[in-house]
Amino acid sequence: MSTTAAASANTASTASTDQIERSIHIQATRSRVWRAISNAQEYGQWFGAKLTGASFAPGQHVKGPITICGHEDVIFDAIIERVEPEHLLSYRWHPYAIDPAFDYSQEQRTLVTFTLQDTADGTLLTVVESGFDQVPPGRRVTALQMNTRGWEAQLNNVARHATSS
Repeated sequence: MSTTAAASANTASTASTDQIERSIHIQATRSRVWRAISNAQEYGQWFGAKLTGASFAPGQHVKGPITICGHEDVIFDAIIERVEPEHLLSYRWHPYAIDPAFDYSQEQRTLVTFTLQDTADGTLLTVVESGFDQVPPGRRVTALQMNTRGWEAQLNNVARHATSS
């Protein structure tokens, strides 16, 4: 993973069958990083989902089409759990739910939690996705592997987004 002036390479990770943990240092204020992850429209811009009109508030069910080329038939589908301004945002979703013909509704959702910490010159953003041990065995390994790679890419995306304007 490359290092840029705006963000340093992931600084922490864990190896587990149940969770993914990744962190990135972003040279932006906590309030700017918070807006990038807590404003649904901004989140959609860097994540690659059309979340127009959506709101990240506890209990909200947020849905919108993925805008990444080749995945336009996939829907971002999350239920917002917690919002603690400028500190924590969490939601539940179905990990690596990319088959539009498959009904994921009977599966347990994993929990995605973003936390922010001040650093001397910016913000440490950490994402933890937990609950993979509850994903059906036939999907568990692939979902864990794909989301591990996905969060690495997405943290770089949010860093670029938060430092670009």
